[in-house]
Amino acid sequence: MEAIAFYVLAVLAVASAIVVIVHRNPVMSALALAVNLVTIAGFYLVLRAQFVALLQVIVYAGAILVLIVFVIMLLNLREELKARSPGTFQKWLGPILALVFAVVLGRAMLAHAAPSFPAPVPGFGTAAALGIDLFSRFYYPFEVVSLLLVVAMVGAVLLAKRRL
Repeated sequence: MEAIAFYVLAVLAVASAIVVIVHRNPVMSALALAVNLVTIAGFYLVLRAQFVALLQVIVYAGAILVLIVFVIMLLNLREELKARSPGTFQKWLGPILALVFAVVLGRAMLAHAAPSFPAPVPGFGTAAALGIDLFSRFYYPFEVVSLLLVVAMVGAVLLAKRRL
């Protein structure tokens, strides 16, 4: 049952990630990102890490995604949506490279298929284990990501103010 859930979530995650990349409308890309973030929470549920899945939904699919949609609406991207279409070379090269990548990835997955999921370590996904890891091993990367989000928001606001 876990394998079926994993493969369904994997297909949803890859499909929504592709929509995030290729869709021209930024709001639709943000909605596809929401689907992708929820499927990642589903992966955590398959791994029996309920607390991490809950944090994934609350923090990323909730707060961060609302922040991204706010920035998209603040920038008012009507002119950018009317951009010219890419050349013929890009129209053919992109799908061909995507197909080659899918074939290589599929062959690698079939050649090295794991028979089952490994058993999680005791305490995996609990609030205590997450807190210990977050405030010991991953303290500086966590702070760098939060600083990067603040800088991105300030940059978006400055770009929006310059247009007005």
